[in-house]
Amino acid sequence: MTTIQKLLDLKGRRAFITGASGVLGRMMANTLAELGADLVLVDLPGTELSELSESLDERWGVKSKYFYCNLEEQQQRKELLEWYKNNFDGLNILINNAAFIGASDLKGWSVPFEEQTVDTWRRALEVNITSVFELCKELTPILRLSEGANIINIASIYGKYGPDWRLYENTSMSNPAAYSASKGGVIQLTRWLATTIAPEVRVNAISPGGVFRNQPKEFMQRYESRTPLARMATEDDFRGVIAYLSTDMSGYVTGQNIEVDGGWGVW
Repeated sequence: MTTIQKLLDLKGRRAFITGASGVLGRMMANTLAELGADLVLVDLPGTELSELSESLDERWGVKSKYFYCNLEEQQQRKELLEWYKNNFDGLNILINNAAFIGASDLKGWSVPFEEQTVDTWRRALEVNITSVFELCKELTPILRLSEGANIINIASIYGKYGPDWRLYENTSMSNPAAYSASKGGVIQLTRWLATTIAPEVRVNAISPGGVFRNQPKEFMQRYESRTPLARMATEDDFRGVIAYLSTDMSGYVTGQNIEVDGGWGVW
């Protein structure tokens, strides 16, 4: 019988994380580094990837590299992929975390539906699902040859459920159509990939519920009253599912969308 410790061991494996400098991205990087994985960190130019890489190496004794890339630009995605293929031999874990989110500061984004723009819709889909498709497609040949190969796509509860607009009343918060549509696409792409690149590569999605970000008090009270666990999520709430899906603990799990939402979708 294999021990739990062995199933969780990522020593000798490498993980590729987009959106790595964000709060959730940092949590993912630290979780996998704690389990022994070497890392490739990707995020926008101007983000603190250098500092993150250095801190991970010092704290966990792993080897991490980083690359600045605006995933909205296909040419930059091409350069990222060429850099990876020219510098690394294998890949065990791909986490597609980068996305335009509901709070992103974009024109024609977090505004009433009639004011949302086609241009911003296209930009969001380019990052939230087109870049996910391209990274999966280009890195699958490398993943197929690697031990414990798996892809984790970060979706959202709003890829499955419609927004409850009562939560947003009298706040500046919103829920853009392109966010929900793109995250729904991520969930279905996950299912499609799971049957297409099996058995060598497992593919799963995580759908987070609302994460505490100092939202307006009114929103938080409404959200918590609608959630069985009566609170918003913290970053630590996602460490377990990241560890589970990225390691051999989930060796017979593929095509799943795991909702980490405090029970939001139960009601």
